[in-house]
Amino acid sequence: MAQIAGQPLTGALFVLGLALLGVALWLALRARRGQQRSGLPPGRLVYADTGRWSAVARPYYSPRYNLTGKPDYLVQSDEGLAPVEVKHTAAPANGQAYDAHVMQLAAYCLLVEEAHGQAPRYGLIHYQDATLRIDYTPALQNRLLELLEQVRRGRGQAEMARSHREPARCRACGVRHACGAAALE
Repeated sequence: MAQIAGQPLTGALFVLGLALLGVALWLALRARRGQQRSGLPPGRLVYADTGRWSAVARPYYSPRYNLTGKPDYLVQSDEGLAPVEVKHTAAPANGQAYDAHVMQLAAYCLLVEEAHGQAPRYGLIHYQDATLRIDYTPALQNRLLELLEQVRRGRGQAEMARSHREPARCRACGVRHACGAAALE
């Protein structure tokens, strides 16, 4: 019988197998924790724009809507494709995603639908302290298309009215010094 260091070969292979199984379980747990921290739903990661999981992704582009965008992640699950947008701020106190974030996610849903031929049922916005599911409904798609039309109409105007309803956002704006309509503090 073959031996390694005085032990039968089968015993050494058994110990090696247990060690490899332990390492595999540790790696699986570590991967699951990373997936939970990233806000990714269960499923297969098919697109990433973070540089962490793969090379920087190519943007989605729709000539029909003249729209370009890159979701942070795109996950294939039992429910279909789901874009995930990661924000590095806390979720709003009211538990509802910011409207601008919802429109950004809706744009990714539209782009995914154009590229893959099937609309996502939902997308996720992952804040530091919460992950919010946003259903991609016909009503949300219509809101997005109306917003895109407003942007296109505004491109031809000499001056566009800006929203200054969020004082904190105004304070953080890089062109606040040149804005005559900044929110009052």
